[in-house]
Amino acid sequence: MSRRLRGRLAAAAVVALAAAGGGAVRPARAQEPEVVTVVMVEYAFRPSQLRFRLGARYRLHLANQGAELHEFTAPAFLAAVDVANPDVLVETRNEVVLQPKEEKDVFLVPRRAGRFPLICADHDTSGMVGEIVVE
Repeated sequence: MSRRLRGRLAAAAVVALAAAGGGAVRPARAQEPEVVTVVMVEYAFRPSQLRFRLGARYRLHLANQGAELHEFTAPAFLAAVDVANPDVLVETRNEVVLQPKEEKDVFLVPRRAGRFPLICADHDTSGMVGEIVVE
């Protein structure tokens, strides 16, 4: 093959790559986690029933809009999920504690289907209860 022909083929290849987007491989964007927001007030979770899909990524956004300390206590649920930021949980890993007006995020992936009780450990007797469903 002549030098001239090789040059023409190389030029044609560059033009073809440029037309196809430069031939660069663009990294796929990681899917953003779905946001589920739970607002805590005296004495309720809003909403009181949460639904998650097995294997999906979530950012569980907890907001204490009450005047009292509230807990998102769900030991069975938290044991059935992978938590990417476990430092947001208390030492026993069974709840998240929020001071009045505080907000926290829990990044999680449900790994086991089921129905799980949700309570505020200090206010469950006042009716601050809920349910978490993973399907």
